[in-house]
Amino acid sequence: MWRLWLLFDPRRVLIGLFIFLFTLALLIHFILLSTDRFNWIEGPGANSAPAASIESPINPA
Repeated sequence: MWRLWLLFDPRRVLIGLFIFLFTLALLIHFILLSTDRFNWIEGPGANSAPAASIESPINPA
């Protein structure tokens, strides 16, 4: 195993790993924010349009 680190620089490998994991975490969070069920910022049902009820005024006169 130690010979593997002779081929690769450990600092560059760790920096690349952290950048990859951070990008993956951002991607997962944005995918979850785009769903209706897991959107923790706007809450459930924020993407669905509210049902509009149009009532005609009734004058019993």
